[in-house]
Amino acid sequence: MHDTPYADLDPDRILDAIESLGLRSDGRVLSLNSYENRVYRIGMEQGPPLVAKFYRPGRWTDEAIGEEHAFAAELVATDLSVVAPIAFGGRTLHPFEGHRFALFPMRGGHAPEPGDRETLRHIGRVLGRLHAVGDGARFAHRGTLGIDSHGIDPVDYLLENRWLPPDLEPNFETLANALLDAMEDSWARAGDVHGLRIHGDVHPGNILWREGQAHFVDLDDTLTGPAVQDFWMLAGRREDCAQPLRWLLEGYEQFRRFDRRELHLIEPLRTLRLLHYNAWIARRWHDPAFPAAFPWFEAPRHWESVITQMQEQLAAMHEPPPDPDSGP
Repeated sequence: MHDTPYADLDPDRILDAIESLGLRSDGRVLSLNSYENRVYRIGMEQGPPLVAKFYRPGRWTDEAIGEEHAFAAELVATDLSVVAPIAFGGRTLHPFEGHRFALFPMRGGHAPEPGDRETLRHIGRVLGRLHAVGDGARFAHRGTLGIDSHGIDPVDYLLENRWLPPDLEPNFETLANALLDAMEDSWARAGDVHGLRIHGDVHPGNILWREGQAHFVDLDDTLTGPAVQDFWMLAGRREDCAQPLRWLLEGYEQFRRFDRRELHLIEPLRTLRLLHYNAWIARRWHDPAFPAAFPWFEAPRHWESVITQMQEQLAAMHEPPPDPDSGP
């Protein structure tokens, strides 16, 4: 199903889709850096360019995409700087010849300065407000971040489809089982973790920094999960993350209390991302964009590196969590 999901999505079809909404393009189509979906900058005859996002067929239901769009609109309505889809005819998701797409305003900016206190405090304030809105309702059609969906399922997929070199497969399977057990223990130490609607993929590449303000983009992975999921990728490596976390929380807790028990989840979440990321590439390998973008994926050296990272994560989950409240 959908072995080559974008094979027929050529520039003419892209422009036809845009113009089906009554818009007039100047014919310029620039592919942007996206693999899961296809995203293009579209030049317009009048006004600034728009960004067209064509959703991967078969991944999301219309209802799930609708919740993504509604959450973005809810955030914008509270004056949060999130790039939300533009409605045409009362709709934000548009079907066209077997594809579904949405249009977004074009926003400029650059990745935020890593490790800067004021930048991280500002981002923390934005996240505090975002989570305050996110906690006000629940998703009905989007997933939940957890060990089953982002750990067990990816491991099973990689093993069942024989993605690892045969000589590395036993070591991978043994380590994966140990990691899954360690993650269960970490989740138990965190206690009854509160889930809410989160961005889900907050890293510097999904933040546009412009004129001293953070603008969040790409809610494609929004789901229900713990608040700390939207922090840990901004805090950097385990050995250096306590201070960045402290600065993020200085801003965050101006708007919402952060449950320190969730710090037990940072290394499990880092581990889940490692497993899920590799299974994501494997699941998409039939899409020609993936072998072109990730040519190293099938090399034994890559899987040796994955196993090394898994060993490091197993050790990390037996260490105490970072303490953002200690230090100067």
